[in-house]
Amino acid sequence: VIRCRAAVAWAPGKPLSVEEVEVAPPKAGEVRIKIVATGICHSDELILKGSLPNVEFPVIPGHEGAGIVESIGEGVTSVKPGDKVIPLCLPQCGECSFCLNPESNFCQKSHMSEPQNLLPDKTSRFTCKGKQIHHFLWISTFAEYTVVPEYAVAKIDAAAPLDKVCLFGCGFSTGYGAAINTAKVKPGSSCAVFGLGGVGLSVIMGCKAAGASRIIAVDINKDKFAKAKELGATDCINPRDFKKPIQEVLTEMTGQGVDYSFEVIGHADTMIAALASCNMNTGVCVMIGVPDSGSEISINPMLLLTGRTWKGTVLGGWKMRECLPKLVSSYLEKKFNSDLLITHTLPFAKVNEGFELLRAGKSIRTVLLF
Repeated sequence: VIRCRAAVAWAPGKPLSVEEVEVAPPKAGEVRIKIVATGICHSDELILKGSLPNVEFPVIPGHEGAGIVESIGEGVTSVKPGDKVIPLCLPQCGECSFCLNPESNFCQKSHMSEPQNLLPDKTSRFTCKGKQIHHFLWISTFAEYTVVPEYAVAKIDAAAPLDKVCLFGCGFSTGYGAAINTAKVKPGSSCAVFGLGGVGLSVIMGCKAAGASRIIAVDINKDKFAKAKELGATDCINPRDFKKPIQEVLTEMTGQGVDYSFEVIGHADTMIAALASCNMNTGVCVMIGVPDSGSEISINPMLLLTGRTWKGTVLGGWKMRECLPKLVSSYLEKKFNSDLLITHTLPFAKVNEGFELLRAGKSIRTVLLF
């Protein structure tokens, strides 16, 4: 058993509490990882608000980390102690019908199919003050050490800087992949991106890499426009500057609507605006933002009847265990610069300050270092 620090969410609506926790050794098929760096993602904020479904308290959040394998359980063959790894919030078991389908990146062991508050054997590896602490998505990267199933770990290049590639565990991969894999953005096309957080800016990087000729960034926080332009946006617009719905503004700007639109906020009204802003016949709208638990949408069916495609994406369409190492290699080859998303780096003890920066709209990605 290892004693170490972790940020525990004891109840919704309360700040995280940095505690000493006990982390049990890995059982068969499990890996114990020393987390070196972890990013703060908006989904972690949804946990603290109590608006993510299937999360049980007390819980150790965090799902955007990178670290080094400390020990392995019986039967683990894909990683060994000392390997650099990224824990995966979307597992890849390699055995279910989705994993066996080359066109799918979803795994039926995912949190959307079964809760991941406990490890697959329905027990926790975390205790604090004599109480069992729940896992989050099996990976709980807000802990100095964490235990995860082997099929939720990707081994990466030993040269990778962990304080930079931790973003590949969620934010960067999700946005970049949504453009490249899910939308399959074509060269010369037009795109609109709703929401300029870390994921939305990663979408812009993906659209640019795919050769889009016009990338329109949409956000009510104009302080994010400079970064959006640095990463490839050609236009930046604030819906509050117009008296008409933003979908009408985008349609006027482009003639018939954009070829691809991306909603990276998670609000019903912006999802509908994003759908309506793309070309009524061949436009593709991709939903990326995570809505609050219980959200519902009502739309005019004519938005789809004329031929638009409306689709969702999870983790950018990547089969995480096999694709993440390649994505890290592309980063090392300087094919993109995801470092530009990191605006703040803090010691782990200042985790709550990191969330304050997120809530105030002052940070894109804050990375916590252990």
